[in-house]
Amino acid sequence: MNNNAYKVNNPNFTQSPQTGMTREHYIELAKYMLTRAFKYVDSLETPLTFPIIPGKTYPQPNAPDWRYRSAEFEALERTFTLAGPLIHVEPEIKINNIKLRDYYKLHIYRTFTPGNSNSLPLPEDLPDSNYQFTCEFGGLFKTLLLLPDTIWSLYTESEKNAMLECITKWAHHRTTQNNWRIFNIVTLSFLKKHGYPIDDELLKSHLLWVASYHSGDGWYLEQTYNYYSISLFIVYTTIWNRTFGDDYYPEISSIIEESAKKLMKCITSFFGRDGYINMWSRSICYRTWVSGAFPVAFMLKNQTELDAGWARRLCSGSLLQFVSREEFFCNDIPSLGFYGQKEYMVQNYSCSGSPFLMFLPFICLALPEDSPFWTATENDGMWEILGNESNKVVLKHPGLVLVNHGKTGTSEIVPGKVYYNDPNYSKLTYNTHFPWEDQNPYGGTSMEYSFRSQDPRDVRGDDVNFYLTGLTVDNNQDKNQLYTHSQNMLYNGVENDILYRQAIMRRPPNNGVGYIIDLADITIPGGVIRIDRTRLAFEHELTLGHFGLPHINGKKAKVEQFELNGNQVITAKIKGRQVALINYKGWDKLEWMTHKDRNAEADESTVIFAYKKRMQKNPAMEIMVTAMLHKTNDSEWSQEELSPIKNICVQDITATMAPVGATITLNNLKEYNIDFKDIDGKKSC
Repeated sequence: MNNNAYKVNNPNFTQSPQTGMTREHYIELAKYMLTRAFKYVDSLETPLTFPIIPGKTYPQPNAPDWRYRSAEFEALERTFTLAGPLIHVEPEIKINNIKLRDYYKLHIYRTFTPGNSNSLPLPEDLPDSNYQFTCEFGGLFKTLLLLPDTIWSLYTESEKNAMLECITKWAHHRTTQNNWRIFNIVTLSFLKKHGYPIDDELLKSHLLWVASYHSGDGWYLEQTYNYYSISLFIVYTTIWNRTFGDDYYPEISSIIEESAKKLMKCITSFFGRDGYINMWSRSICYRTWVSGAFPVAFMLKNQTELDAGWARRLCSGSLLQFVSREEFFCNDIPSLGFYGQKEYMVQNYSCSGSPFLMFLPFICLALPEDSPFWTATENDGMWEILGNESNKVVLKHPGLVLVNHGKTGTSEIVPGKVYYNDPNYSKLTYNTHFPWEDQNPYGGTSMEYSFRSQDPRDVRGDDVNFYLTGLTVDNNQDKNQLYTHSQNMLYNGVENDILYRQAIMRRPPNNGVGYIIDLADITIPGGVIRIDRTRLAFEHELTLGHFGLPHINGKKAKVEQFELNGNQVITAKIKGRQVALINYKGWDKLEWMTHKDRNAEADESTVIFAYKKRMQKNPAMEIMVTAMLHKTNDSEWSQEELSPIKNICVQDITATMAPVGATITLNNLKEYNIDFKDIDGKKSC
């Protein structure tokens, strides 16, 4: 650990045997992060702004003034995610000799009143649309609903009235789709709670819309299923429940309460044994914001099923995953990336202050000191009894399977309902200790099927339907030379402990039913057996990549290839991490390549992958069988580890009269019948 990264001082290993972190350390960490942030504040009068990062994040050069106001408001509001709870427990706290309470009181006032350098525009000053301001209003008033004593109670009535126009107009303004309604709900509710007039019908409408998005298992629809379902639909709304909803909208509050209780049954499975969070879905720079679910569990009406000691252990571990790394910081604040500054993994709606939302779990400081979250002794929960086995949680409604590997201490998210080609969502598997890589247009993409058409019509750039219709559509010859990835991931259910999905490599009208890979996953300790069926109708190349291994400090991964029991094997290793890929059937060869500027941890990485090329005009359906294994230590692979399958029997027709399936017998003699019968009728997205 470098000296300039956070280190737990005087760890309490009696109360917290795994991390050493107690309530006092959370306060210490909040001060540490704000001290770095307030490097950019010279005095009480200085607005908080951070250096602009070149690239796709905002504000871009020559952006309108309101984009700069938005970035300033975001920095102010999101650092208040830390400052608000800290002020709550230490009202007189000073950072760099600036009293936090006075600072945020002053600059939030100036933000909401006209005539200041950082005054927000009103909605009517801008084209009628939705703006980032709405998101930040929601974040601020979520904190103020929970902790009104921080700054709101300090304003005079005349100061509150001076801010009212700005707050009210943005609270009632246009919002966008589903999770953003929560921002309007929170702001409108804050106004109503403090006696200001609002449009009650609009608030009720937003609430009903939000409740309608609950899909089951505690999950809400948000474009596709992702962490927003936890951090906004559960964390923000539970705070809303306790501070407003219970009194004003008890029925809707009950809906939210029930969904939160369901979520708590699975939340721990998203985290590795050491608390590592998985790099998955968009807004990666928010990182640990999903850990906000742990303190929220102790804000529920009824006693949560969540073990308090395990909850704090995971919450603390997820924070230490990042703040203890020097590369996590850029310009003294959290970088726009995951472990470090990485352009490819951020969105254009983010700015330098955006990552401070990762400190949402600091709402734990709103819990009383005698809350079980603070008093319980840390423990490893399920991991203490898991041994070398793997635990699997199936969430059929969002189409997610969560796997906890006792053998490696890693946790995996296996997605099943993905609407588009996006590496944030479309990977076959996401692992807490092997963060995903960006897609490679030259094949070998990590943890994805990569497809390149060799159909002569594509190679020539013809419309494949031209010779039937005489009509042409764009078919870019140059673009067709690159590998593409699944356009949809469909969830087909779990039967007899086998997860069935489908990767749609091309959508209709381009003969979408001729570009399907039917997927079957069998979880094994430290990995997965893949038994996948290609239904790719024309000439093609295909690759299947394993997890990428970063070249830490420029040190390349060590790759080995050999045969074992007549099967091709390829392994790769770096210090503390290893992967292995075994080709049992259906692939021509195993290969590896070095990727540049695609990995979360290093500028270069190694990916091992399987490759095949089929040049028949009408390729047959084909079963592909691989084992994909991983380790989180430096031990040598044993023959037993690299031989998980005892026997494979491919069937043209299965016992249920389904075409092209297989029976797989593992070395532990467990038998699995892979049967794709009626799979197209079972798909959901």
